[in-house]
Amino acid sequence: MSTNLPDTPLPAAPPADAPLFQRTDQSALYPYTRREYARRLAWELVRATLFRWSPRRAYGWRLWLLRVFGARIGPNAGVRPTTRVFYPWLLTLGQRSILGDGVDVYNLGPVEIGEHTVVSQGTYICGGTHDYTRPDLPLVRAGVRIGRGVWIAAQAFIGPGVCIGDNSVIGARAVVVGDIPPGVVAAGNPARVIKPRIP
Repeated sequence: MSTNLPDTPLPAAPPADAPLFQRTDQSALYPYTRREYARRLAWELVRATLFRWSPRRAYGWRLWLLRVFGARIGPNAGVRPTTRVFYPWLLTLGQRSILGDGVDVYNLGPVEIGEHTVVSQGTYICGGTHDYTRPDLPLVRAGVRIGRGVWIAAQAFIGPGVCIGDNSVIGARAVVVGDIPPGVVAAGNPARVIKPRIP
């Protein structure tokens, strides 16, 4: 049976006595305050029940729940019941913007989404990472800013610290790890500008 794989050997394993840089035993076990852990627990209970099992068209109910937990949301915004917002108190969502089905807003840092913006299904917005240049991998809570009138197509990944300019489009399954200027179409892995959105 043919595997159609190239006949290149695997790289040699590093020697067993090579110095180890990354030490997870030095990582912080509890990087948050007790108050934040309590807020996270309360929100997780609400999100898994009252939010997640709400009727599909119950936008007002879900927005109210998010606002109770500190989200800043403009009028006529929409959030689907399968959207996962990790920390509502770090979310800003502009008017008439929508977070689609299965969107993950992993907002360890603040995530700001402008008005009239659409974040399509399966998109992952990542507002947190670790500092890999340090052996203890400290948590980095990096913000994400998505402008006004932006369309992020299905299953895109928006990385920590990224800023997407107004009126831009991010293609399906794009991996955005750097800033995107306003008024362009960007796609690919890593995402790059393909053309202007408006000729």
